[in-house]
Amino acid sequence: MAVETYLQGAVVSASQFFEIWHHYDSDGSGFLDGKELQKLIQDLQQARKKASLDLTPEMKKFVDQYGKSSDGKIGIVELAQVLPTEENFLLFFRCQQLKSSEDFMQTWRKYDSDHSGYMDAEELKSFLKDLLQKANKQIDDSKLTEYTDIMLRMFDENNDGKLELTELAKLLPVQENFLLKFKGVKMSQNEFSKAFESFDSDGSGFIDEQELDALLKNLCEKNKSVLDINNLAAYKKSIMALSDKGKLFRNDLALILCAGGN
Repeated sequence: MAVETYLQGAVVSASQFFEIWHHYDSDGSGFLDGKELQKLIQDLQQARKKASLDLTPEMKKFVDQYGKSSDGKIGIVELAQVLPTEENFLLFFRCQQLKSSEDFMQTWRKYDSDHSGYMDAEELKSFLKDLLQKANKQIDDSKLTEYTDIMLRMFDENNDGKLELTELAKLLPVQENFLLKFKGVKMSQNEFSKAFESFDSDGSGFIDEQELDALLKNLCEKNKSVLDINNLAAYKKSIMALSDKGKLFRNDLALILCAGGN
């Protein structure tokens, strides 16, 4: 079995990492939890034992943390830290610009400069190239194209050849990905339009930080089981990172709150 061989390897290539992830993310949720996570742990231990290999320190820490937990949950970022992933590819999951939701939003705004709500393949390629350059790593164009293709295949849930905000946000560690919270409060386009218009009190076509604060308070009150009003300041700070000089336009807020995107 190819996946078993990959789990025994000294180095896991970018394409092998994608195959491992796709194999265990059986429901396509973009996360491993429950039986998926336990299956990975079991197979990892068996594969290493079969090849007379010890678990690496990273693998052992992973097994100790999640092996006895039924409610554990990891994303692609966490798995990349566990497996001996190809160095340059691993850099995308250790990037300092993507350590927090706020940093991620600012990075997104830079590359989605036209407010289209997505990155196409060329924009994603530029994004990845810049991340590598910031880490003082140079790779040839063919390898960069391979990485871009793998990222698209890994994150592009609706297979439209481009990445939306929520798709690329899987580069964030699970605990930092506040967008997961808002996934449970997505509105229809009609609901979102009504909400935006009610809080865009001056009809300017955008909302400022004060108006966003009121909107988020309303959402927290209506969705107490999903959103914690004590985290309101953090939600607001991350979302305002999408703004243009303090102006949060309708299309940008729709990326987070509207089920139909923008």
